[in-house]
Amino acid sequence: MDPLVITKGRYTYAHDVKKGPPEAIDVHHIMVAGNITSVCQVLMPDKPVASVLWSFTLAGFTLRQLLRKQVEKESVVILPAFGVQLETTYKSGRTVHHFVPIGKILKPVLNECVTPVTCYWTLSLILRGEEELLLVFKELYPPVTMLVPIWKALCAAIDDKKCTGMHSDCDTR
Repeated sequence: MDPLVITKGRYTYAHDVKKGPPEAIDVHHIMVAGNITSVCQVLMPDKPVASVLWSFTLAGFTLRQLLRKQVEKESVVILPAFGVQLETTYKSGRTVHHFVPIGKILKPVLNECVTPVTCYWTLSLILRGEEELLLVFKELYPPVTMLVPIWKALCAAIDDKKCTGMHSDCDTR
């Protein structure tokens, strides 16, 4: 099966199903298109050598800071009989993994978040024995059109027929 790919704005969604025993592994990726720009400032116009050295130092430090925190992609790996693996991959190469056992997930939830300056959607998990929701995408805020297929896959993984049948409630345009 070829992976499904959707691009919207600065985000790209890729869905891939890997067949294997005992069940298929359902993988969803949200990737961000990044552009790192060098910061080159002339601090001392009357001293060109010192200016170049400061520029390279500042550019290197800024690039290091940007690479450390920039997210390359966030993934949701659904292992039907076991659980859900949430992965965040940073441009620095570091990957953070978080595994949630399937029995601990009560329900996946799509939330609309409204602030005075913006509006965005999040996908969260209601977990058994936890007071707070677990955000599936901690660093990225992809559009709802990319969250709905992941939400449906999570609903199918926990065998929640109520939420998989609610596709008419979510406007994916």
